[in-house]
Amino acid sequence: MSGPDGSERFVKKHDFVLARLGAIAALLGATFALTGCGQPTSQAAAPPPAPVTVAQPVKRTVTDWDEYTGRFEAVEEVQVRPRVGGFVNSVEFQDGAIVRQGDLLYVIDPRPFEAVATQAEGQLSDARAKVELAKRELDRGLSLVQSSAVSEQVVDQRRQALQAAHAAETQAEGALKAARLNIEFTHVTAPLTGRVSRHLVSPGNLVQGSDSGTSTLLTSIVTLDPIYIYFDMDEATFIKYSKLWFEGRRPSSRDTANPVQVTLAGETKPSHEGSINFLDNRLDVSTGTLRSRAVVKNTDLSILPGQFGRVRLIGSAPYEALLIPDAAVATDQSRKIVFVVKPDDTVEARPVVLGPLDDGLRVIREGLKPEDRVIVNGIQRARVGAKVAPQTAPAPAGGKPGDKS
Repeated sequence: MSGPDGSERFVKKHDFVLARLGAIAALLGATFALTGCGQPTSQAAAPPPAPVTVAQPVKRTVTDWDEYTGRFEAVEEVQVRPRVGGFVNSVEFQDGAIVRQGDLLYVIDPRPFEAVATQAEGQLSDARAKVELAKRELDRGLSLVQSSAVSEQVVDQRRQALQAAHAAETQAEGALKAARLNIEFTHVTAPLTGRVSRHLVSPGNLVQGSDSGTSTLLTSIVTLDPIYIYFDMDEATFIKYSKLWFEGRRPSSRDTANPVQVTLAGETKPSHEGSINFLDNRLDVSTGTLRSRAVVKNTDLSILPGQFGRVRLIGSAPYEALLIPDAAVATDQSRKIVFVVKPDDTVEARPVVLGPLDDGLRVIREGLKPEDRVIVNGIQRARVGAKVAPQTAPAPAGGKPGDKS
């Protein structure tokens, strides 16, 4: 059993615990009071307007160019074939080199043809001797017929013999010329200036010669400067050009050498210039396209037949247009849009109709006005309806905003 001292200790301990709990409760109460009586908590501060770069459209006179895919072909191409047959003695050119007209390419063994020419020379000499004999006999007969030593019939026979001798002489001369031509043909020369292919026949091989196209193919030569590029124009574009011609807004390529610009594979800008020099007389019924051709300068010989190229052909009359950097154009599903900053610095998405590129700028056919402020940098930070902090960009290359050129 607890004594009086134990009860007193228990009472004191109980009072101490109550006092501690009261203090904690008072502290919590003061905290809640301060929280309830103080100012309300402030919300997170709103972010500042996103910085963007804006520019006004450039206004200038432009001309549309239509693009086509074309293939280059040589203006002239020759398959080199021998006109006489025989064994090849030598090849006188380097594969793939530039050759000039008249350069020696192949030598065919000329000895058989030289022998024929020698024989023809002998036949010609014999024919000429017979002509001289026939002349003397005719002159003698003409002298004797006056004294009636020979008859007129004999004179006629001698006159006919002279004519036959002349005919034989002509035949012998022709045979000799043919024999000498064959000797000349044993030296196969370049018929035009251009780049030669590889040799297809090596020395020691027998080749067939003919003028009927059955002779052996020796090599080929193509011209390089100038060079043709062929491309196909669709029917709708041809109708558009015809309408422009009827309206007097664009010359026809049939009677005017309209300029073209050519971009080679791997290039971003046109590197060669030329002009249209042929339009076919009918559309291809299987493709509905019109075959067209331009002649292009190739002074550096960098273009080879068979290459592909992009052909730009003038496609409209000059007109006033608004242009913006192509990077300012965005895609919203199936439509093209640009972001315009309104007078209150909020963003608006504006649908536009695009035209072609011109000196790195995109032609805008519909949807913009000259005074519009178009976002050209920071499109990813722009939100429709949100405020932005616009900064004016330098004038795009090719003109100033609102200028005409």
